Amino acid sequence: QVQLVESGGGLVQPGGSLRLACVLSGFALDYYAIVWFRQAPGKEREGVSCTASSDGSTDYTDSVKGRFTISRDNAKNTVYLQMNSLKPEDTAVYYCAANLMRTHCIGSYYPPEYDYWGQGTQVTVSS
Repeated sequence: QVQLVESGGGLVQPGGSLRLACVLSGFALDYYAIVWFRQAPGKEREGVSCTASSDGSTDYTDSVKGRFTISRDNAKNTVYLQMNSLKPEDTAVYYCAANLMRTHCIGSYYPPEYDYWGQGTQVTVSS
């Protein structure tokens, strides 16, 4: 059974850092791209970052470039999202997602294509 479980969210002051983790089960991370999405209240779900299995590449939406870093540990079947210099506009529920037909990050931020989602973890950036 495919499962994705996120953790690491919380309340942090502006400028602070958090590291999210997405633990995968039921499939081997080695072969698939994984995407982090986020959804703020009243807004659409948006793609944040992607890690590819095909070539090891990564991708970031413009608003987080230079602040967020995605990484993967295939041995632990876990994907991480290190978030630094957090801003109030980063406040959202963060989800990891998998499409077991996807190995790359090109055009990866289309939520309807993803079959498997975690339950989400809340990130709140506030003073």
